Amino acid sequence: MELGNLTEFSEFLLMGLSEKPELQSLIFGLFLSMYLITVLGNLLITLVISSDSHLHTPMYFFLSNLSLVDICFTSTTIPKMLWNIQTLSKAITYGGCITQMYFFVLFAGLDNSLLTVMAYDRYVAICHPLHYMVIMNPRLCGLLVLVSWIMSVLYALLQCLMVLRLSFYSDLEIPHFFCELNQVIQLARSDNFLNNMVMYFGAVLLGGGPFVCILYSYSKIVSSICRIPSAQGKYKAFSTCASHLLVVSLFYGTSLGVYLSSAVTQSSHSSATASVMYTVLTPMLNPFIYSLRNKDIKRALKRFLGITFMKGPIVLGLKKCT
Repeated sequence: MELGNLTEFSEFLLMGLSEKPELQSLIFGLFLSMYLITVLGNLLITLVISSDSHLHTPMYFFLSNLSLVDICFTSTTIPKMLWNIQTLSKAITYGGCITQMYFFVLFAGLDNSLLTVMAYDRYVAICHPLHYMVIMNPRLCGLLVLVSWIMSVLYALLQCLMVLRLSFYSDLEIPHFFCELNQVIQLARSDNFLNNMVMYFGAVLLGGGPFVCILYSYSKIVSSICRIPSAQGKYKAFSTCASHLLVVSLFYGTSLGVYLSSAVTQSSHSSATASVMYTVLTPMLNPFIYSLRNKDIKRALKRFLGITFMKGPIVLGLKKCT
């Protein structure tokens, strides 16, 4: 009897990063710390950008969207893992697994799309500086973000609908700390050839395509920078895209490293450990990369924190007067 109609009543088991009981407290503390840093750091960047009128430009509009997406990206996986460690349980329902998979694919796709849009923004700023505000008008910026959302939502929906057609054994053990699409497909009981084709086609189209666009944008950017006569002008032009280039290198370098290493080693637990790099570490480092290498962000942070800390004494003073 096929279990296609019964998987909704079964539970899957997320095996996590390690099965050793003595390591669970260490993993819990480490990932809780990284999750809090990710949420607070990205939330601070978003609040600073929204509260400072000097940062109401296309570049920082895309950065604030990226920060919000990074918060959602890590929130799809880490809270469930922390809950399982705390409750000494590895279970996740079939519906919970599909939901987690959907949002993970959605926000990973959005991360990818927003990095591509930000590369295009830097290309226009450096290669066509005189027409920058005309080309990157608010309507186009909103449209680029909207298209990114639509493409990511549709792709995530397609992948989840493809998984729903598969049947699984009950109490399936997933050698990962979340329901990763590739791992779930490979563990299906029924034929998964079509799922693999759709997954690889989507990876090439929505992963490789944006990456090629980013490379093309930066080839044009480097070419334009090389034509700048002064060394100071070259440094200033490069500094405007250095943070984004570092984030792109980190995101694509770690994600490609995960899938290349998993293909070579064929170790599921090694793949799960390596995937921490782009699912947790990269979103956590993004706020630091943009704030430490960006003078505008650092000035806005000082103003934002100064206003926030000044409100406390002012409020207390008013209360004493009344």
